[in-house]
Parts: sequence; C-alpha cells; structure tokens
Amino acid sequence: MAPSIHMPEPMCLIGNTEEQLVVNQEALEILSNITQPMVVVAIVGLYRTGKSYLMNKLAGKKTGFSVGSTVQSQTKGIWMWCVPHPEKPDHTLVLLDTEGLGDVEKIDEKNDTQIFALAILLSSTFVYNTMSKIDQGAIDLLHNVTELTDLLRTRNSPDLSGAEQTADVSFFPDLVWTLRDFYLSLETDGQAITSDDYLENSLKLKQGSDERTQSFNLPRLCIQKFFPVKKCFIFESPTHGKKLAQLEELQDSELIPEFVQQLTEFSSHIFSQSKIKTLPGGIQVNGPRLESLVVTYVNAINNGDLPCVENIVITMAKRENSAAVQKAISHYDQQMGQKVQLPTETQQELLDLHRAIESEAIEIFRKNSFKDEDQSFQKELETLLSEKKDEICKKNAKASSECCSALIESIFKPLEQEVAQGVYAKPGGHSLFLQKREQLKTQYQQKPGKGIQAEEVLQKYLQAKEPLSNTILQTDQRLTAKEREREAERARAEAARAEARRLEVLRIQEEQRRAERERLHQEQLRKMEREKANFLAEQERIQKVRLQKEAERIKAEQEAHLRRLQEQLNQTRCETHHASNGDCILL
Repeated sequence: MAPSIHMPEPMCLIGNTEEQLVVNQEALEILSNITQPMVVVAIVGLYRTGKSYLMNKLAGKKTGFSVGSTVQSQTKGIWMWCVPHPEKPDHTLVLLDTEGLGDVEKIDEKNDTQIFALAILLSSTFVYNTMSKIDQGAIDLLHNVTELTDLLRTRNSPDLSGAEQTADVSFFPDLVWTLRDFYLSLETDGQAITSDDYLENSLKLKQGSDERTQSFNLPRLCIQKFFPVKKCFIFESPTHGKKLAQLEELQDSELIPEFVQQLTEFSSHIFSQSKIKTLPGGIQVNGPRLESLVVTYVNAINNGDLPCVENIVITMAKRENSAAVQKAISHYDQQMGQKVQLPTETQQELLDLHRAIESEAIEIFRKNSFKDEDQSFQKELETLLSEKKDEICKKNAKASSECCSALIESIFKPLEQEVAQGVYAKPGGHSLFLQKREQLKTQYQQKPGKGIQAEEVLQKYLQAKEPLSNTILQTDQRLTAKEREREAERARAEAARAEARRLEVLRIQEEQRRAERERLHQEQLRKMEREKANFLAEQERIQKVRLQKEAERIKAEQEAHLRRLQEQLNQTRCETHHASNGDCILL
C-alpha cells in the first residue's frame, strides 16, 4: 500500500452490534488494496486501562483511537489503523484496538471471548494490557485462551497436560504483557529481577495432581503452550490527578519521565521485534489475506462453528486461489478483448495470441496463488482458459461466417440481379455468367479481413447457386440450338442472296463492259473528228500564216522598192541642186 493512501484515522473493522459481530465492508476494501506484508499488533484488556493510548503512540499520533475519560467503554468491536511501518520499508503496520473486556454494560460475556479470540487469530503480536500487577485475576482473564483450544485446534484436540502436542501453534502471535500503573518492586528473594522474569515467575506451574493444582496450572499451561514467545513491560502512571483526563493533550515534558522512557522502550520493541503475520507453512499475510481471515473467522464465530486453523488455511487457500483464478481470467478476458480483432485472418493467429495471453494469465495465477499444492486450481484455470479458447474460436468462426456472408451478399448481389433480369438468358449466357462469377470470386478473395471461414462460406454459396448455374446452362444450350437453326437458315438465305448478288454483279459488270466498249468507240470517233478538225484548222492556219507571210514579203519588197526609188529621186535632186548651187542638198 502506497504511503499516500494510508488511513488518516482508525476505522471500525469488526463491529459489535447487539452481541453480533459485523464486518465493515469499507475496511475490507482498504485491506484488499494493500499488497505489502503486514505486521499486525492487537491489544486486549479490561476496559478503561489505556489500551487506545498505547495504540495511538504506536501509530505516531496523539489522537486516533478513542481515549475516554469516563467509566464508559469507548471502543466497540475491533478498530483498525493501517500505517506505514516506521522501521520496515514496504511493510504495513496494522494496529487493532479491541473492545474492553469485562464491560458491565454487556449482555453476553461470551462476546468477550469472541473479541479475545479474534485478536489472537488476527495478530502477529498480541498485547495483553492489565493493571498494576500480574495476579490470579489477570491470569484467569487470560484463561479465555483455554476456550480457544477448541477454536484453534488444527487436527486433534491437544492434550495440554500430556507430552504430545498435536496442535500447530507456530502461527500464534508473540505475547507482550503490559502492566499499567505498576507499583511493585521488581525483586524476589531479595534479588532484582526483570519484568520478563516477573512474567515467567507468575506463569510457573505448581507440583501436584490434585484438582486445585490442576485448576491453578491449566491457564498457565495454555499461556505457555500458545505463546512460546513472551515479553513483559511495566508502566508507571503517566501523570497524576485530573491530568489523566487530558492525557491526549499533554506533551511528553508534562508526563512522568519514567513513563515516557517505558513507552519508548515498548514502542521500540514492537517496531523492531514484531514479525509479519504468518500462517502455517510460512505464508506471509498481506491485505487480501488479512481480509480473508477476518471474513472467515467472523463468519465461523457468528455461525457457532469451530474455526479449525487447518480448515481456515484451506478455506483461505480456496478463497485466494479462486480469486487468483478470477484475476487470471480477468486478465485473459481483458487482453483478448483488447488484442483480438475478430475475425482473425487465420486460426493460427488466434491460437498464438491465446497461448501468449494464456501464459500471462497462468503466471498471474502463480504469483497470486496460495498453497495450490496439488495444482487443482491451476488445472481449473487451464480448463477455464481452454474453454475460453474454444469459445473464442467459435466466436471467431461465427464472426468470419457473418462477415463473409455479408461480403458475398454485397459482391454477388449485382450478378443475382442480372440473372433475375434475364441478362444471361441467351446463347452464350452461361459462359458470360461464369466469366462474371469468376471476376466476382476474385474480387471477394482479394478482400482482406474475411477470417478463417472465407473459403468455406464461398464454397457453400457457390454450391447453393449451382442449380441456378445449371438453369442458365440449360437455357443457354436450348437457345443456342435454336440460334444455330436460325443461323443455318440465315446462312442458306444469305447464300442465295449472295448468289443473286453475284449474278447481278456479273450482269452489271457485263453491262459496264459493253457500255465501256461503246464509250471507247464513241470516244475514238470523237477523237478522230477532233483530229480531223484540228488538221483542217491547222491547214487553214498554216495557209493563213503562209499568205500573211507572203503578203508581208511582198509588202516588204514593195517598201524596199519604194525606198530605192526615193533614194534615187533624192540623189537626182541633189545632183540637180548642186549643180545649180554647187552644194549638195539632200531632200
């Protein structure tokens, strides 16, 4: 238990209501959260003897457990205060303050025995607080232990006066006897003795076998047998007079120094010598185990049963191992819930994850188990984990089936709609249907997250649709046969049409050839007419050219002749003029 969550004040652990012991569930919840080993110190004694004051000092507080200043008992039942152990790290000191014994207001004195028994059963150090001295009355009060010889037997009722002792008292608490307001001198036969010597002397047995001697020895035998480790502390009165009523408010300087010293020695002994509460077999008690002890003992006492220690350990083992099984199962459920996403792609993936978390769960059980010597609880856990594995495998298969069915419905729905619309009710439709189905199968197979039932669900779907495929095939075959007949008829008709077209083509080609020959003939005639016309025109042109050239030649000759004549004329004139003027003037 972390220091931050330790109890700030005491709390009732076991209430004493109308002579019935009642466990406080809130206190049990606090215990259930403390995982540290526990040193449990319980105090028992007459009421109004300062028990609560001692317990507050052990808690390191001035106040906490109720310290009354009247004759009325303050503490009812058993009150608990969990505090960090002042000298042992990672340990919790549990202080149990009990209802005062001998309260005159009680209806049933048996209730004292029950409180007394619970204090011994629950503690690792049992503080017996009495007044003044160890006398027969104090020993007789502790004689309640004799009634515990039945309550605390382990296998057989022990014979306290015999040599054999079959009861296992190794788990019993150490006894610390505190004597309050001690006024005697610690000496015997003139020799000083210690408080421990005083306790041992007070518990010595007398020689003799008479009834009176046996009655004297019986309570002392009980104390010696049940409490092999014993310690005695004496306390002066802390102060005098009316100051006792304000004891909680007084500083140490206001107390009698001897009392302060004695209180320091007592606290030091409790802190250093008190052991961890241990059960038979060396099993250390933590919060959940102390919780289990409280519930088991109180239920047994209320039911009038005899809480046999061996049976108590068995009962606790059952409770703790059952709780360990549940803790392991809870871890398994939590981890599988967080890490498993159904459906898994493969069964092996799920089994690998199961084995890993199963190992964690078994390890958690082993850490929290208690005396599972025959491994019956571990086997029970393994059986439960196996059942959970089978269950989650079924869930995985179911999730895969549901996922695949939904996926198939989504992917193949268009194909089914096309079938319903008659898309494939035609020759060759079955081949188209198979082709489309293969495409959708590929699409389905490529989708991730289908899980382990992917192929099985697909095959079931395809098998269920096989009659539909056969119907499409039959329709295809029937329509194909008709289509082939129509195709043959169409082929014959087409052949006839082709022949007619061929003959028509031949006829047309022949007509075209005749027309072409006629055209060529006419063309030849036209060509000849053109050539003739061209020849005549050329001849006419040539004739014209020739005539033109002749005319030009004659004209040229005439012009030349005229020029010569002119030249002659001019020469004649010149000569005439020259002759008359002596100069030659040409005209």
